[in-house]
Amino acid sequence: MIERIRKRIVKSRLELRNNCERMIRTMRRLAYFVAPLITLICTAWTEEGSLILPVMETHCVKCHGKEGKIKGKVNLLEIGSIADLESKPELLEKLIEVIDFEEMPPEEEPQVEPSARTAFLKQLKASLNRSVSAEESFAHTPMRRMNRFQYDNAVVDLFQLQGVVFSLPERMMREHGNYFKPETGKMAENVTVGSRPLGKSQMIEKRLGGVAAFPQDLRAEHGYDNQADHLSLSPLLMESFLKLGQSVVDSKDFVPETVGIWPDFFAAPASEEDVESVVRRRLEQFLFRAFRRPVDQPLVDRYANFVIGTIAEGTPFTEAMKAAASAVISSPRFLYLYDESTAEERVERVSDSELASRMSFFLWGSIPDQTLLDLAQAGELSKPDVLDAQFTRMLKDHKLKRFCDSFPSQWLQLERIISSRPNRDKFPDFYFLKYRDSMHMMLEPLLIFETVLIENQSILQLIDSDFTYRSALLQEAYGELAIDGFKNKGTEVAVLNFHRLPVTDRRNGGVITNAAVMTMTSGPERTQPITRGAWVAGVVFNNPPEPPPANVPVLGEKPPAGQEHLTLRERLAIHRERADCRGCHEQIDPLGFALENFDPIGNWRNQYENGRQIDMEGTCFVSIPSVVSLSSKMPFWPRKIVLPAVCGHLLSFALARELGPADQMALDTIASRTREDDYRIQTLLKEVILSEPFSTKTNSPEMTVLTSGH
Repeated sequence: MIERIRKRIVKSRLELRNNCERMIRTMRRLAYFVAPLITLICTAWTEEGSLILPVMETHCVKCHGKEGKIKGKVNLLEIGSIADLESKPELLEKLIEVIDFEEMPPEEEPQVEPSARTAFLKQLKASLNRSVSAEESFAHTPMRRMNRFQYDNAVVDLFQLQGVVFSLPERMMREHGNYFKPETGKMAENVTVGSRPLGKSQMIEKRLGGVAAFPQDLRAEHGYDNQADHLSLSPLLMESFLKLGQSVVDSKDFVPETVGIWPDFFAAPASEEDVESVVRRRLEQFLFRAFRRPVDQPLVDRYANFVIGTIAEGTPFTEAMKAAASAVISSPRFLYLYDESTAEERVERVSDSELASRMSFFLWGSIPDQTLLDLAQAGELSKPDVLDAQFTRMLKDHKLKRFCDSFPSQWLQLERIISSRPNRDKFPDFYFLKYRDSMHMMLEPLLIFETVLIENQSILQLIDSDFTYRSALLQEAYGELAIDGFKNKGTEVAVLNFHRLPVTDRRNGGVITNAAVMTMTSGPERTQPITRGAWVAGVVFNNPPEPPPANVPVLGEKPPAGQEHLTLRERLAIHRERADCRGCHEQIDPLGFALENFDPIGNWRNQYENGRQIDMEGTCFVSIPSVVSLSSKMPFWPRKIVLPAVCGHLLSFALARELGPADQMALDTIASRTREDDYRIQTLLKEVILSEPFSTKTNSPEMTVLTSGH
């Protein structure tokens, strides 16, 4: 009986196994035929209802692929499916840009209905998100050399110098009276500042005598002077760094009274101390600070053996340590900012040491301080509560002034005003003694930026502030736009006293309509609406136009014979008849003409010299009836355009590279969280530091050179 039951169980098991095997074989055969069908159905379901391909077919391919016409080297007929499009993230980013800014379709072509445009844009962004998510990496930030502004700051901080290494003209505003106090959270009502164009008197400051600065690094076309792809190190520059390092420690001003670390590093040890152990201990800490990461023993030995051998040959202790310090500040490990990496390419979080350097070079333009380094070495810095506390601490440190000395002037392109020279006969009041009003003008937007930052105001104040800073001379220069209630009179030249004033006239306030921008975007004789429009597009909207064709003639400063009666808009209409120019002009001209009421030195006017009324109206995103709408609280622009634009500028500055398609999701997150906190600028800076591109790295074999000990 038991035996029969056992046989039945075995038989049942065999039948069950055979049935399962037959079922598996059947399912495999079915899957072989059905899988492509499922894929086709899923693809059709994904693309069903999508506006992307139909809109491209109706509104885009006429100029981008049809009948061989390929404008802008974009052939959309090559895109046969959403998958094709998502394989090209750069193209997707460009499509989003031109649709978002309503650059396409051109004005003379059939337009996309507003609701369809919104849906089309939303679907494009979703495709871009899928595209970059598949790559799971951000553009790699190459190793980069410090620019000379960062080098100056880093050497000052490393040696705790009382002064600077060399005076730099790129610091456009000089602080007098120690008005910059971020720890208070309040900007002073009255500030005393200096201006670079005042000349050598403004360059007099405590510095190391006999130390010559290396050449200023050029700004990248896509951003700032800290961009990695512009900061190379030629053999000639490397040789100059070796000489520079030696000249720093050999300066007559490099003495115990001016070098804060002198007692702990350069001073000879007590007679009872072991020289070799003192050298090793001091160098280990010094190298850790200079190279911004823990150093291995062989590297310490290399420097220590040099110092000990030099002392043994009869060189005084201090001189031997100076020689070592000179070598350190000439080393690529000091000069270069880089992430530790391996030969395997992958995306991972930056180390705490790397995070410390990224934060300090972003906010302080220099090496991390001891607090950041100690937290990084302990593995604590990346913890959310610690990171938050350190961010707050860094914003309250006076070294934040370096951020204000570098980012805003470059973002606003204020260096252009240095070369602005309006016609002296036409604008005589612009000149006084040997100076120009521009040296006062350039400081107004910088003081607005510092105030917004220190007081943690909304970034929209940068566009439409309810306050500004004016000197007595600047008040006179503004003419009709002078602010009531300003009591000081007279002309201040050697030192500029600026006073905080409320703004009620919407023609004043912010960084767009100030006299500095109006002057530097004008020519000697007349305003330049194209230049002004391009400035607004690039600086305020972070959407710079393409350079004009090389063979386009320049519009003359003065109208030619027969055109004296025309307005500037009418002259430009004749000038831009070329089809290849029309697209860009349709976008930038309205922005420039919205500012046409401001003359070449920023004064308000209602008509031209020929008596014709100024026509400032235009259409770009929305109707622009006047300059008041351009600069004041138009809700559409701050929400949709200005915030993402400023986010993009700051993230590019922080990463020291041009942004790519993969950064778009991070920008959306930064903008969203900043918007939730009423657009506060400190929240924006914090979100940049917390963003994925800032806190991650893409490993690259190129980085193994420094990290492998060579």
